[in-house]
Amino acid sequence: MFQRFVAMMMLCAGLLLPATARAEPPSAAEVMTGWYRLVLELVRHTPTYSPPVAARAFGYLGVTTWEVQVATADSGASLAGQLNGLSPLPDLPAGLDPAITMQGALARAVPYFFGNTGPTGQRAMAAMEKRLTDRLGADRDAALVAESLAAGQRIADHIIAWSEGDGGARVENMGFPETYTLTPGPAHWVPTSAIVQQQKPLLPDWGRNRPFAMPEGNACPLPAPPAYSEAPGSAFHAEAQEVYDTSRSLTPEQLAIARFWSDDPMLSPTPPGHWLTILLDQAEAANLSDDRLAEGLARLGIGMADAFIGCWHSKFEFDLVRPVTYIRRVIDPAWEPQLITPPFPEYPSGHSTLSGAAAEVMTAIFGEDHAFDDGTHEDDGLPARHFADFRAAAQEAAISRLYGGIHFRAAIERGLAQGACIATHANALRMRQ
Repeated sequence: MFQRFVAMMMLCAGLLLPATARAEPPSAAEVMTGWYRLVLELVRHTPTYSPPVAARAFGYLGVTTWEVQVATADSGASLAGQLNGLSPLPDLPAGLDPAITMQGALARAVPYFFGNTGPTGQRAMAAMEKRLTDRLGADRDAALVAESLAAGQRIADHIIAWSEGDGGARVENMGFPETYTLTPGPAHWVPTSAIVQQQKPLLPDWGRNRPFAMPEGNACPLPAPPAYSEAPGSAFHAEAQEVYDTSRSLTPEQLAIARFWSDDPMLSPTPPGHWLTILLDQAEAANLSDDRLAEGLARLGIGMADAFIGCWHSKFEFDLVRPVTYIRRVIDPAWEPQLITPPFPEYPSGHSTLSGAAAEVMTAIFGEDHAFDDGTHEDDGLPARHFADFRAAAQEAAISRLYGGIHFRAAIERGLAQGACIATHANALRMRQ
């Protein structure tokens, strides 16, 4: 695993590219793609990047890429005044080089938002900055290079300053609070792990963070889950029985689905990184232009970041018990789910809310009926899966949580609906003049 990490870091930094691939200066799209591929590896190998934290970083990077696009093109509308708290960006000179400006911005923003990665990641970021800057500046007017780099840095600095006030800029103890009072009663979440740190839930205040495009964290509220009951035949017991019965009769295909969408931190780029990988792969296949790639990165980043804020708002509003706790208490004390239960309340499913939002944003970018193969985990030995469209992928991601034994059906179905609602805010942003 470590060797793969080092190899990927070097590849992202351009150190393994053949000379012919480095003959021409990279385009803005190549600069974006290079930095984002590196970021996905940083997320995968940095323990502090839980899914909400990773999604937040993707949101701010996406806004950064779009504001560079607006500053260096004749078309496009700034997100200032549209996103909560984002003030107008600084005036910049005309005639900036788009790719060099993008490099200036991402070379500043990525080390900021991923600055707590380890020494290998730090070296990879430094190598990426040097290699791309050298390639972009080769045989170019030195004044233009300096001016464009400085302009990108000013854009990044503006976005960074804006990010500091959202409530999520400082994550202590990997997101687990030092003190937390559990809600009394059998309906509510209790720790499901023996790890001392996880006796408190992950990021209980995340739903209070300032959203990007949603007006507030509960802009897409959910109805209450089925009323808690241990009585056979009740709606709640029936949902738990479904999880239990499904886990005991999983088909090979259902087990493959559960593993494919597990997306565990430190073993994958996390759920938001999974969807970002899909975007990058589909953008490359479609040869998206600089402006369309920047728009896609911004909309998807915003939608995913807001999805975790909205989902976490609901999770801690209802504070629902996990299947593993209920099933062992009521149905089978020896039961084990296929997947590790994450350390926070059950309702709604985070992967479902995220995927519901991502699918709607991706559909807006690439269109309806966009069939694709998802090869996110091929390097980990999991074969690519084919989907008729993005919503089909989101539905599979959502139901994987039932197959894995970590969510009830209501959390899955209502999470998808919540995500679709959240995506309307990202898709409504005016980015074209």
